[in-house]
Parts: sequence; C-alpha cells; structure tokens
Amino acid sequence: MSYTALYRKFRPDRFEDVKGQEHIVTTLRNQIKAERIGHAYLFCGTRGTGKTSIAKIFAKAVNCENPIDGSPCRECRICKAIASGASMNVIEIDAASNNGVDNIREIVDEVSYSPAEGKYKVYIIDEVHMLSIGAFNALLKTLEEPPSYVIFILATTEAHKIPITILSRCQRYDFKRIAIDTITNRLRELMEIEQISVEDKALRYIAKSADGSFRDSLSLLDQCIAFHFGKELTYDMVLDVLGAVDTEVFGRLFEHVLDQDVAGCISLLEEIVMQGRELTQFITDFTWYLRNLLLVKTSDADTIEETVDMSSENLERLKAEAEGVSQDTVMRYIRIFSELSGQIKYTAQKRILIEIALIKLCRPSMETDKESILDRVRVIEDKLEKGIVQAAPSAAQTVLSQSGTAQAGMAAKRPQLPKAIPEDIKMIVNKWPSVVGETSMPMKQYLKAAKLSLGGDNKLMLVVEDGMASDYFLRQEGHKELLEQIVSDIAGKEIEVNIQSIRSEQSFENDYVDLSRIINMEIEEDDN
Repeated sequence: MSYTALYRKFRPDRFEDVKGQEHIVTTLRNQIKAERIGHAYLFCGTRGTGKTSIAKIFAKAVNCENPIDGSPCRECRICKAIASGASMNVIEIDAASNNGVDNIREIVDEVSYSPAEGKYKVYIIDEVHMLSIGAFNALLKTLEEPPSYVIFILATTEAHKIPITILSRCQRYDFKRIAIDTITNRLRELMEIEQISVEDKALRYIAKSADGSFRDSLSLLDQCIAFHFGKELTYDMVLDVLGAVDTEVFGRLFEHVLDQDVAGCISLLEEIVMQGRELTQFITDFTWYLRNLLLVKTSDADTIEETVDMSSENLERLKAEAEGVSQDTVMRYIRIFSELSGQIKYTAQKRILIEIALIKLCRPSMETDKESILDRVRVIEDKLEKGIVQAAPSAAQTVLSQSGTAQAGMAAKRPQLPKAIPEDIKMIVNKWPSVVGETSMPMKQYLKAAKLSLGGDNKLMLVVEDGMASDYFLRQEGHKELLEQIVSDIAGKEIEVNIQSIRSEQSFENDYVDLSRIINMEIEEDDN
C-alpha cells in the first residue's frame, strides 16, 4: 500500500478535529443547528490554516442525514460519498487553472439542476482571487441570487484582490494563523498515534518554522521523520534537515557584534555556510532573536515569559545578553537585518550582503542615523570602562570665569617631529602618486584617502580610516602584502609598511606626523 503524507492522512473530517479556528467552527455549527445557512461564504487566510478542510466538513454537515451537534456523522451514505470524492453534491474548482469566463459559465448552467441526493449542492472555489474580471462578472448574478439548494464557498489567500461586488455578497470568515502551542500539541498527539518518538523541543521548532500553517508543520515533520527514519527525532536532527541554526550560535554572533569583532562575525558566518545552513532562514531567525532581545529589554519581568516564546534556560541566557546593550542599539540591528531580508530575495550573492550587514553592525561609524550615533557612544563608554584611553582633542579649551576673564586650558601635546627621515621613505613619499597609480580599485580609493607618517622605528606608516579601509588592509589577507610589493618595486629595495587606523582627520593631526607636509616644506626651503 502506498504511503500517505501526514497532512493528507490527518486532514480533519469533523469540526471537533479542527484546531485554532474555534471562532469560525462555532459560528458554522450554530448556523447548521439553527438551519440559518447562508448561500455564499468567503474563507480568507494564509496557507495551511484549514480553509479547504472546513469547507469540506461544512459541505458534509449540511448534507448529513444524521448530524451530531452540527457536525457530520461520517457514517451515513452521503458523508462517505463526499469523503471519498464520489458525491455529485460537492464540486471543487481550482480557480488558478480554471479562471476563464467559460469555466464560470459552466457552473452557472449547472446551478439550475437540483441535487440528485441530499439537500445542497456545494461549490468550493479555491484560490478564487485568480479569476479574471470577466469570470467574476459571470459569477456575480448567480452569487447574488442562487437557488435555495446551492451554497458557494470561496477560499482565498489574497482577499484584497477580490472585487468589492463579490465581497459584499458573501459572509466573510478570516482564518487566523495557528498558535505555536496549538500546533505543537496537535503534532504531539499525532506522533503518539503514529508511535514515533520526537523531542518536544523538536516539535516546537517545527511548529515555529511553519509560521502559523498547520499543513506546513506536518510537511516539515514528515520530511524530518523520513530523513531520520527509525530513530528518535531530536532537536539537532531537525536543525540539520531544515538547514536552521541553533540559538546558541546567535548568542555567539551577538557577542562578536558588541565587541565590534568583524573577523569573528565573518568567521562564524563561514562556519554556518560550511554546515550547509540556509542563509535566508538564518536572517529570519537572527532577526527573530534580536526581536526577543528587544522584548526582554522593554517588557516587565512578570510578563516576559508570556511575551517571549522560549524555554526558561534560553530565556535566562537572553536576559544576560540583553544587559550589555541598549534598546536603541538593538533597534538599529533589527533595522539593518530587516532591510537585508528585503534585499536578499533578489540577489544571488546572499553571503556578501550578509557580510556587509554584519560589518554595518560592527561599525556604527559607517552610518549617521540616531541609533548609530548612540551605538558609537556605547562603544566609547565600554572602552572607558575597560580603561582604554581615547585621544584627547587638540584645540585648547577656553573657560570664561564669572569676572569675564578667559583662562586657556592646557593644549593637547603635539607629536614630536622626527630628527631625520630616511632617504628611501622620502623617495616613496615623493613618488606616492605613482604608487597609487599602480593599484586597482578598491585599494586605489583607500590609498587616495590615506595619510603617510613615520613609525617609531623609522618605517613607513600608512594611516587609514577606521572601518572598511582598515578592515581591507588589516583583516583581509593579501592586501597589505600587495601594497608592500608595489612600494618595494618602486623603491628598488624591500620596504615594510606599518598600517594604523584612525576615526577622524582630527585624530591624525593630534597623534601623527604628516610626512607629505614635512617633505614638501623641506623642498620649498631648498628651493629658496
């Protein structure tokens, strides 16, 4: 006997089996018991929430010979015929492939014939929003005044595409996304029936991944069971099959971001890629992790367990991680990754976009919005707490006393000028435009903006901006070596280049000697 997929095997065939749509089930059962049945219904909602299943149960219930509390008995001849698909009273139409005027005209012609057995002919039109304008117009009159024995049930995932003239003639029922707890409990019941051992944590992750769709949860569970058939299905196995990332990895990534460790972030992303994880799902899950962090920061301690859906162990770890970051910083992270999730679907280079986003998280100086500025302040405060001294401003501070006299503050100490500059360093400074001309983008752009100075051991020093330029030379392999090779070729001897990063132009003037300016001054003096 052929295998039947779980979502087909356990499709509800009575109202009692429907989970998560109690508001709709109760209304329909009351209509059946009171014999106040409408002629047209519109079922709206996302995929896998029970629209078609409830439509079929309703079709059986209105025709059932012995209904039980508004639900079909499943034992009478008509119930069995509808369940097997042999009844002429229930007509299912897929509007995605039958969306023309002629298809609807056939329905209109058939409506005039009364049912061969039972009370009602029920037309279930799935994906009704796919009908053409002409088809909607052809359906309109019949939908408004159908014969007393005809019921139309229109199902759609996109109600906004249906003309208002159709909407106004239907009773509309909005199907909710099914809660994670509801899906998890139902999956646990079905696994007991199937006699398959599954960890609760694994079931909960599958329920969360289904995004409110019970059918999707059964399909994902079916896939995981097939991959690890005959074994207990664990949480780690589910992560492997679905290409997902464990929440512990998000905690490590978050620590790297707070430490502004670009190399650590890229290394961890490389680890995720090598494990075969799905990058789009990674973005979604990390954004959800950041969302939970924000909720921990903003929710009351008494209600946090209701707001954040996770185990007590993970919640305690999340609280500890949330202590070292501000709300504005987390909101900035969420904004960057939300923008990324919108861009990722249109590119083939997903990994590169993720790397850029991680660099943005680690380098708030690259952005000028309010959240980025606050994040830069946080970084400075963290460094001060750890005893890392920041460069003082060079301008003398002037303080006015109450009597109106000005007292000048102590000016920042200027860097000492070198006693002698090596000849080969002078030559490189003079030929620096030639060095830049030998390079290609993006190195050329970074060198144009760089400054030349002299290290404490009389070696050539290249001072670049902190951020992408410093990462390019200091963190990415091969670029510093290539620059040294070009400089050495022009000098005719081996030259070592030290690279330092600065946050602003003012920092360079405070802490470094500008070789270009000194050598130009010497040349002018020689000319005089």
